[in-house]
Amino acid sequence: MSKKIKCIIVDDEPMAREILVSYVEKISNLELIKSCKNALEVFEVINAQKIDLLFLDINMPEVSGLSLAKMIGKESKVIFTTAYRDYAVEGFNLKAVDYLLKPIAFDRFLEAVTTFFDTISVAEELPKENQHITTNFFFVRSERKMVKVNFDEILYVESLSDYIKICTQKSTIITRETITNVEAKLPSQQFLRVHRSYIVSLKRIDSYTNEFIEITQKAIPISRKYKDVVLKKLENI
Repeated sequence: MSKKIKCIIVDDEPMAREILVSYVEKISNLELIKSCKNALEVFEVINAQKIDLLFLDINMPEVSGLSLAKMIGKESKVIFTTAYRDYAVEGFNLKAVDYLLKPIAFDRFLEAVTTFFDTISVAEELPKENQHITTNFFFVRSERKMVKVNFDEILYVESLSDYIKICTQKSTIITRETITNVEAKLPSQQFLRVHRSYIVSLKRIDSYTNEFIEITQKAIPISRKYKDVVLKKLENI
């Protein structure tokens, strides 16, 4: 990557800003434009120039990080930084690059930034006329490399707290990700969320009841929240 990535830090806590500033300074491809303590300062910056990436706290007075993320343009990507796990689903629904829980270790910060670099590198390599092409796979970071996951090979996806287990015909892939973010990458006509912790491949289902789905002798629970939608979908296949 040749160009510098223009970024800003947004956090109402001075110590949190200082830590992130020190992290940004360690990465040569990042150019810190400003360290902001509130949303007003952010708007002053983004109205003056294009910002590629925001390190954005969520729990801030007056205007929260989630509200701010909805207001800024889609050209600016967001990595959320927060002490609260409860906002993770909404954060990823806003297409955040990553969601970092405080206290943030540098290696976790670097992993999030690398994910951002990987995303823009792929976009830069694609000719504009081909950017609409639909693929039948996606990549996840596992064991310090980007691993290709083919949709057709997935049996089911299981959430393990801060990690995701993707079970395929060939192997089991562990990645630091949220199940909501993985769900957004999977085609809805092939996959179905059946539980807050499980997504299944429809074509891999061997049998089902009102309470469980069985895939290769693995009993996957159907939760009450998803039950009506799941059963209706399965009855109409």
